[in-house]
Amino acid sequence: MKKRLLVAAIVLLNLSGCVNENSRPKNIDTNEKSIETVQNIEFQTIATELRIPWSINKSGETFFISERDGTVAVVEKGKVSREEVRFNRRLSKNPEAGFLGFVLMPDFEKTQKALAYYTYEHNGQTMNRVIELQRSNGQWQEKRVLLDGIPSDQFHHGGRLKIGPDFKLYVTTGDAHREEIAQDRDSLGGKILRMNLDGSIPDDNPFDDSYVYSYGHRNPQGLAWNEKNEMFESEHGPAGHDELNKIEAGKNYGWPLIVGDERKQGMEAPLIHSGEGTWAPSGIAYKDGKLYVAALRGEAVKMYDLRSGEMKDIITGVGRVRDLFIEGNTLYFISNNTDGRGNPAEDDDKLYSMPLQ
Repeated sequence: MKKRLLVAAIVLLNLSGCVNENSRPKNIDTNEKSIETVQNIEFQTIATELRIPWSINKSGETFFISERDGTVAVVEKGKVSREEVRFNRRLSKNPEAGFLGFVLMPDFEKTQKALAYYTYEHNGQTMNRVIELQRSNGQWQEKRVLLDGIPSDQFHHGGRLKIGPDFKLYVTTGDAHREEIAQDRDSLGGKILRMNLDGSIPDDNPFDDSYVYSYGHRNPQGLAWNEKNEMFESEHGPAGHDELNKIEAGKNYGWPLIVGDERKQGMEAPLIHSGEGTWAPSGIAYKDGKLYVAALRGEAVKMYDLRSGEMKDIITGVGRVRDLFIEGNTLYFISNNTDGRGNPAEDDDKLYSMPLQ
């Protein structure tokens, strides 16, 4: 059986020029950078043995990566250390749940503060909350709650946190498998939320006294802005029909009333969707007219050209990809093969980097 798998992998490599899932390098020393090539694009392994990583942050030359089981992986010069996060509620063990969104405060180097999104269990209920974290002596402590009561269930937690160019915090929330709440503006589920960094509601939000920035979302997991401060989002669809959207304040993005190419007055259609196929898009990043998309089920780093409308894979063969981060002309991305749905190599998960052309 192993021999047949090896032969199949070699055939696939010869046909496609891509690194097959089973050909991912094993036993990489985290102190060394491994260079791989896919479709004539070189990328490097920066760190290995991450545990269900979710969000990439970088301060100076140090990476801070949230891991779903409640730790922050700190990557310095290829070496990985872990710092415990002390939450005030017990992390949920539900599928897709746990320590998800994580973003360093703009003044992190001075204050050592960050914001986080996590799923918790308390008195028989499962919910999501947005909190402030304080780092001290190699640990992180939940200091205060910015927003609580975000709906949760077995799946569809949303969970992405991003600080926008307006220095507001944007939060993606899922419909928690209760699709009707996505159209209910009084619910926090199935939304993109916007708040001040202290947790208060901005005066210029589209709806009075509401965190809701846009609604009609199923399970949004990626946010990015271009140089015009236009906002883009990635979203998991039902049985395919995953989406990339351009987000505008107060707009309704249709779930569950429209999907794919369907249209309805007062609802926004996606820039592009996956049709009957599945990308399961997660984190996204923007540079020079292109959106870079982390694909889980699609097992790729995808690139969407906003001018031409073309979508293509630029990296495959590393398995599931959860998040992306761009600094200068370098794209960083993390695999997510240890989340129970992937095919992990012995040293997964990994942080990679690649130059942008």
